This record gives sequence, C-alpha cells and structure tokens, in this order.
Amino acid sequence: MTSNQQKPRRFPAGVALGFAGTILIAACAATPPAPTAALDAAHLAITNAERAEAGRYASGELAEARLKLESANSAVNDKQMTSAERLANESRTEAELASARTTETKAKAVNAEMQSGTGTLIDEMQRNTGDQK
Repeated sequence: MTSNQQKPRRFPAGVALGFAGTILIAACAATPPAPTAALDAAHLAITNAERAEAGRYASGELAEARLKLESANSAVNDKQMTSAERLANESRTEAELASARTTETKAKAVNAEMQSGTGTLIDEMQRNTGDQK
C-alpha cells in the first residue's frame, strides 16, 4: 500500500450488533399492541344497543358505531394501533349513545301512555262523581 491510500475502517462486531439491536428495539416499540380491550368494549356496547332495539329508536347512532368499529378493525390490520384504539373508543361511545337514546325514547313513550291513562281515569272519576249528584 502506498502512503496516500488509507485502510478501510472496520467497525468492531459489538458496535454493529449494538446498532442492529437498537434498530430492532425501535421498530418493536413503534407498533403498540392491538387495542383488544377497546375493540371488545365497542363490540359489547353494540351488542347491548342491538338488544335494546337501538336499530329501531337510534338507527343513526348505531350505524355510526358499527362503521367506526369496522374502521377500527381495518386500522388494526394496517398496524395503526393508535387510530384503531381511538376509533374503537368512538364506536363504544356511539353505541352507548344509541342505547341511551333508545332508553329515553322508550321512557317517553311509557310516560305518555301513563299520562293518557291518568287522564282517562280522571275523566272517568269526574263522570262518576257527576252522576251521583
């Protein structure tokens, strides 16, 4: 070798191994685990809303919950776990809203029926009281 040529630098095996390990750890840390708890909670909330007849009384909210759960599952498949968890939580919230709206609508219907029944009873009582005079 002439004095103008330099020897190529070589990294010790330990440095190269350490660098590869660091990259591997960073890659693993970049993808959080699938949000199974959030997905399960959303699925359960949708099931509960369906049992409460939300499809009849709050179909818009129930449809939105289903759509967001589907999007959350797609995000899991695309390894976008943060988005998947957010969408699953939004799905659960929409399903719970559907259940609450369904409960409210049913309660209002029962209340209206009771008020109508009470009005009928009052009319009947007044008619019976008037007959006795």
